[in-house]
Amino acid sequence: MATSSVNATVFSSSFYGSWGSCIAGEDYSTMLVKTTPNVVRVGKPLRSGPMMGNVNEGKGIFAPLVVVTRNIVGKKRFNQLRGKAIALHSQVITEFCKSIGADAKQRQGLIRLAKKNGEKLGFLA
Repeated sequence: MATSSVNATVFSSSFYGSWGSCIAGEDYSTMLVKTTPNVVRVGKPLRSGPMMGNVNEGKGIFAPLVVVTRNIVGKKRFNQLRGKAIALHSQVITEFCKSIGADAKQRQGLIRLAKKNGEKLGFLA
């Protein structure tokens, strides 16, 4: 009797393992490791919000008078009076700008200058 040998044909492939393991994670995990950057990026640091306090608080020649008045009148009433005084002063600046023919940008600059001077003198303490 003749012996026959069965030669099995093996198909070679570039995949290692079965098709399911290639997609499911065996090769995918190694591919993922290669594509992941080694550098960890960190976002921008958070900025603190704007401070609403006066830089010159407690300084200036009128600061003690303002503090004593606020303590006598009370904080709520004092802030109302201060608001009215600031509004009146802004109206005076506006009328002055109208009389000399200054535009809105110059008027706004004068109001900002008045606020800075008020802080330096201690009116906003």
